[in-house]
Amino acid sequence: MDENDELNFPAGEEGEEENQNPSAGDERLPAGEERTSADDEDISGDQLEDTPIETLGQNTEDSEPQDALTRVSGMYKDWFLDYASYVILERAVPAIEDGFKPVQRRIMHSLKDLDDGRYNKVANVVGHTMQYHPHGDASIADAMVQIGQKELLIDTQGNWGNILTGDSAAASRYIEARLSKFALEVVFSPKITEWQQSYDGRNKEPVNLPVKFPLLLAQGAEGIAVGLSTKIMPHNFLELIDASIKHLEGKRFKLFPDFPTAGIIDVTHYKEGLRGGKIRVRAKIAQHTKTTLIISEIPYGTNTSTLIESILKANDKGKIKIKKIEDNTAAEVEIVVHLPPGISPDKTIDALYAFTACESSISPLGCIIEDNKPLFIGVTEMLRRSTDATVDLLRQELEIQLAELEEQWHFASLERIFIENRIYRDIEEEETWEGVIAAIDKGLKPFTKNLRRAVTEEDIIRLTEIRIKRISKFDLDKAQQNLENLEQKIAEVKHHLANLVAYAIAYFVGLKERYGKGRERKSEIRMFEDIEATKVVIRNTKLYVNREEGFVGTSLKREEYVTDCSDIDDIIAFTKEGKMMIFKVDSKVFVGKGIIYVAIFKKKDKRTIYNMVYRDGKSGGTYIKRFNVTSITREKLYDVGKGKPGTIVYYFSGNPNGEAETVTVNLRQSGKIKKLKWDIDFADVLIKGRNTKGNIVSKYPVKRIELKEKGLSTLKPRKLWFDETVQRLNIDDRGEYMGEFRSGDRLLIVNQSGLVKTVTPELTLRFDEDIVILEKWIPEKPLSAIYWEGEKELFYVKRFLIENPDKEENILTDHPKSYLERFLTDYLPRVEVVFAKKRGQERKDNWVLHLEEFISVKGITAMGNQLTKDKVLEINGLSPLPYEPPEPTKTEDIEVVEEESVDEENVDEVGEKEGAEKWISDSQSDQEQADDASSSHNPPEKKPNDTPTGKSPKKPKKDAGDDQPTLFD
Repeated sequence: MDENDELNFPAGEEGEEENQNPSAGDERLPAGEERTSADDEDISGDQLEDTPIETLGQNTEDSEPQDALTRVSGMYKDWFLDYASYVILERAVPAIEDGFKPVQRRIMHSLKDLDDGRYNKVANVVGHTMQYHPHGDASIADAMVQIGQKELLIDTQGNWGNILTGDSAAASRYIEARLSKFALEVVFSPKITEWQQSYDGRNKEPVNLPVKFPLLLAQGAEGIAVGLSTKIMPHNFLELIDASIKHLEGKRFKLFPDFPTAGIIDVTHYKEGLRGGKIRVRAKIAQHTKTTLIISEIPYGTNTSTLIESILKANDKGKIKIKKIEDNTAAEVEIVVHLPPGISPDKTIDALYAFTACESSISPLGCIIEDNKPLFIGVTEMLRRSTDATVDLLRQELEIQLAELEEQWHFASLERIFIENRIYRDIEEEETWEGVIAAIDKGLKPFTKNLRRAVTEEDIIRLTEIRIKRISKFDLDKAQQNLENLEQKIAEVKHHLANLVAYAIAYFVGLKERYGKGRERKSEIRMFEDIEATKVVIRNTKLYVNREEGFVGTSLKREEYVTDCSDIDDIIAFTKEGKMMIFKVDSKVFVGKGIIYVAIFKKKDKRTIYNMVYRDGKSGGTYIKRFNVTSITREKLYDVGKGKPGTIVYYFSGNPNGEAETVTVNLRQSGKIKKLKWDIDFADVLIKGRNTKGNIVSKYPVKRIELKEKGLSTLKPRKLWFDETVQRLNIDDRGEYMGEFRSGDRLLIVNQSGLVKTVTPELTLRFDEDIVILEKWIPEKPLSAIYWEGEKELFYVKRFLIENPDKEENILTDHPKSYLERFLTDYLPRVEVVFAKKRGQERKDNWVLHLEEFISVKGITAMGNQLTKDKVLEINGLSPLPYEPPEPTKTEDIEVVEEESVDEENVDEVGEKEGAEKWISDSQSDQEQADDASSSHNPPEKKPNDTPTGKSPKKPKKDAGDDQPTLFD
């Protein structure tokens, strides 16, 4: 071997050298140095891309040959595809045939192998499962715990964890398991199971288990693979059976999830579990007392630990306000939330849904494996395919059962012929095995006409295996009876095969009867209302304003306090120059100098009305307008006037319920103006948009505008409806109409427990499910109640008025057996009392009772009058008697005389009338006419003794111009 010969080592072995660039020859770098791009020949990216990968390691100039590089691009491509396919098919996504992932299928098969009716240590099951595939022992144990916690296929013993609290299961060596009776009946059928070799070829495992039930939908599934994922929701056991039956009957059906953690779910956008669907899940929260809430059910995907943690975080951030929280969860969820005094329970419940894990959204994704390919289908199609597969499996089992029964009948018939006709004696003289077979075959031939198939050599061999003891004790009658039983079974199986759908329906009904007890729906299906976070957030931050400098924020603690707010609120602010801005709460925001109004802004609020009087420009007229602001772009400065330079606001007010006040206009002394002061009522001004110019007040300079008196709301009463689906009030014409509500009107609420109260109608109110009366409360209308008094065991009647609207009162007695029978809110109510029939006597005639004649109106705490001593069968409500409530006295019928006072500005009646009429006109022409009329009109001169006091009126003082237009206080 020459010293110039190359040494070639396999890759990765000792002596391996890095590949050298062909142009660099055999040049070696000193130890510790690396080759740079300057040392090698420059190969551009385009040249490299155009060069085949096989030739990159070869000398292209016919120099000494170099080692060829291995092509790896295709290898990586194949490897990734193989890996992705493996994860999808063998790990993450369940098969539609049985609803199992591979590890779950192997666990169930191992449990069946080990099944002897007793419990097995989970550690033993895990070890046994690993002989079918080398899954990790921890992953097998986790998968087994998940199956066991669903309480359907595995009968568990020991600490298997708690899905409510999130506690994990004990170690696999401490807990035990065995197959449930349901699993033994539904999951396994070895005779129709397709088998395959395990990973090492030493064992056989099922390709798919013959599950005769929509197990995938019952348990649900979740997995993340390479490039796709699956999230199938669990559904109710009984509803799945009912849906399968409906499918077999050709009827339509609907499936919705049912979660083991219960809770309330909104499936409006479920979309059958397909991509793009959504489920909203909520905890079940009820008001226990005025200061305590109880969470009795939690959303799917959470536990009490994470739920409490989210509540505490929301409290720390100031979104909600709680005093303390207790977790009393054991077999059932019980989380007690204590509220500070003065905090609304209804508002807190909404805030819990808005800011904590008490409400969450789940996005289902129905992905399954069918024929070794991922398939995206909805739950309806999943159930159809599963049900059809169940029918096919039942058919296969029936066919195998029929073949077995026919085989039993065939051999039982041969055995009877063989023994009854003493054919066994024909073999006594035969010396060879072939002779024995031939003798028996010859002896059977005269009797084989009625057999259902030909006699084979295997049948004759089985006959030779019959023992002498069996032949000696052969009973012909029992043999005939056995054949008749077999024929009856064969006929029954054939009938099932001929009526396979009816047989499948009966099979599902049987499953429901045997295993459906205690599997009723847990999750309550209900439509949710959208909760606006700004309406329920606790306002724990104080807002301040520097009016002169024009800053608003939460950090200006030395400035004027405005209101409490939260960090998600919007703020609206107006300046004296007629500018408006809406912005998010921040530490410090500049709006503009001369801020005159700051408040929390409510989006789409049409009931908050802004009243304004302003001067349009430096020398323009004065205008009055009323407007609302429903939506706007944040951080943008808007003009609420016409935007002319020198615009100034004389008067401004924000009114949450559209109130319209009366203001006094004071003009400056100018020329021949006689009318310098008059009143304007904002109620006479129409509510229009923010950009409208408004109605003219005067074209002359205004000295000041003062508030004379506050007014009432000019808006129409708010119409309310009650949507029983979501148990909420609304203004969207959904549900039962409650009536028109003005400020001060209240709702009457009566519960089945006898609790009577009135509340101010708010859209955030929550209502109990046991409400029997919900209507607008009329204070002067008596209320009537018929209730059962538990101690005296008699019905009582009471009529009363609610004297304290802010107090909740129970109209029943304290006895635990007392209950409310009837509650009536009519003026003249009537009921029909049906008496029970006494033994040996005729039934007493029904009694029509007029309650207003039976009992007078008493206090709400009075016990009332005894209805009757006779035994009552039922009490039915009747239509009330007609009644017309008295009309209230009209205000215009009352004459009010006010004492006239002297107007120090020397205002006469004609001038006042003209001043009041000037600002009403909307059009510019009307404005000019009104202004001309006020300036050209000469009122009649008054004599000194025309004043009420008989004194001469004071001469108006000359305006020195010191008074500037001022804002209202």
